[in-house]
Amino acid sequence: MEEKKRITSFKDLEVYQNSYKAMLEVMKEVVPKLPDSEKYDLKDQLSRACKAIPRLIAEGYAKRHQKFGFQKYIDDAMGECNEMVVSLSQARDIYSAQVNNSFCDGLIDIYDKTGRQLYKLGDSWTNFKRRQT
Repeated sequence: MEEKKRITSFKDLEVYQNSYKAMLEVMKEVVPKLPDSEKYDLKDQLSRACKAIPRLIAEGYAKRHQKFGFQKYIDDAMGECNEMVVSLSQARDIYSAQVNNSFCDGLIDIYDKTGRQLYKLGDSWTNFKRRQT
């Protein structure tokens, strides 16, 4: 049985690590390939949402001692994951000549998984806090 690593920082969370890595890939491989006409729309949305997810996880972790503080940030990060799924689908479907479709599909899967991980993290944390009281 694999020993679980102790969580001492938001950086120890797998969901943070995965979302940060995906953000780098979006910013390096997808956003620059979109046309300039998308500067204030799809490029902007992808940039903001992918950067927001690891930030929200980090900020939520700092508020994990608050009853509702942590959950609010987890919920917001899940919403940003959903936005990434839609925005990456739009980039893939509208600009298939500019972006790598299979690369976008891989990122869509990562953000879908990240949303599920965030849900489980919020649920686990809520149950853990209940057991402590």
